Amino acid sequence: MPVSTLVEIECMKSAVRGILPTEVMNMMTWTQKEASLLKDLKQQEQLCVEKYGQYAQRANDPELKQIFQSIQQTEQQHLQSVSTLMNGQMPQMGQQGQQNQQTHQKQNGHWQQPTGAALQQAMEDDKFLCQDAICTEKEVSGAYNVSIFEFRDPQVRQVLHQIQGAEQQHGEMIYQYMARNGMYQAQ
Repeated sequence: MPVSTLVEIECMKSAVRGILPTEVMNMMTWTQKEASLLKDLKQQEQLCVEKYGQYAQRANDPELKQIFQSIQQTEQQHLQSVSTLMNGQMPQMGQQGQQNQQTHQKQNGHWQQPTGAALQQAMEDDKFLCQDAICTEKEVSGAYNVSIFEFRDPQVRQVLHQIQGAEQQHGEMIYQYMARNGMYQAQ
């Protein structure tokens, strides 16, 4: 079927749904593989939003809570971007994912730091959360890496690349926290 006929059919379908023909022309269509990858990325981002929300609640160190909250907010933006792509639209990508690492410096404020065995347990609990979060970021970054190579549209590849960069930055933030707190010794 000629492309012009397909466009006309989509315009008629969209008119029934209340979408203007010019909006149809601006909507992206996906191959089966691209649609499947977007679905997978959306599920990954949903999991990240939930995980970082729970980890922010479970973390003992206020600095780590702040890091997890910040990452959760960025993951929510990623989820929105992927959802927008799934709907056939190009997301608005400003400074999304640009984390200011200076805001994540050690806070020696209102936190009553545990001592002795309680401190050791709190640090072990936080270390576990960090290790799991780094594994998650590696997995998500890898999913974006594969997706970048599978999409036809260079603008979409750029959006996915920008999100992947933010995922890598999340891993760096967590690594830096672990290194500062003696939870990670490079060998």
